[in-house]
Amino acid sequence: MTDLTDEQIVDAMLGGDTDAFAVLVSRYTARYARFAVRMLGNSEDGEEALQDAFVRAYRALGKRDRKSAFGPWFHSILSNQCRTAARRRANRLRLVVHDEGALERAAVDSPAPAGGEGSEIETAIGKLDPAQREVFLMKYVEDMSYDEIAEVTGVGVSALKMRVKRTADRLREMMGEVPHETG
Repeated sequence: MTDLTDEQIVDAMLGGDTDAFAVLVSRYTARYARFAVRMLGNSEDGEEALQDAFVRAYRALGKRDRKSAFGPWFHSILSNQCRTAARRRANRLRLVVHDEGALERAAVDSPAPAGGEGSEIETAIGKLDPAQREVFLMKYVEDMSYDEIAEVTGVGVSALKMRVKRTADRLREMMGEVPHETG
């Protein structure tokens, strides 16, 4: 069954072959796990969001608009799940932590090893707001086109281009490549 297209697998599943969904899970887990971990800053939250997104996709498969390919449709479910998880985590932290400095230090649980070159960029990405982090990861890590990102996010291509540009500028500023302009 692994040589079938996503749509053929979906058709098999909708036809009663509940094991067919495992092929889609296997096909998309590695790519989307990487995205979820980077969106949420740690592997535990990322894996939980990915599992929840697969459950939601399984339940909603029969309601999916067939005009949209499975991959982008699933990516939008995962993106929403990551946003929800990040919001819940932020709310929990606000309820527990009263020290704003400690809250900011705890906000990024970088998956990159400490001291490596990657840790600085991972930390900077983790400090972006979720909308910026999402489009940056889709464009530069997942190597998605603007049309693909637009399909996942529902945001227009020109707005996405501006968001990606502003995000890249913000990252350069955080990384010290561009002096911070005060106005």
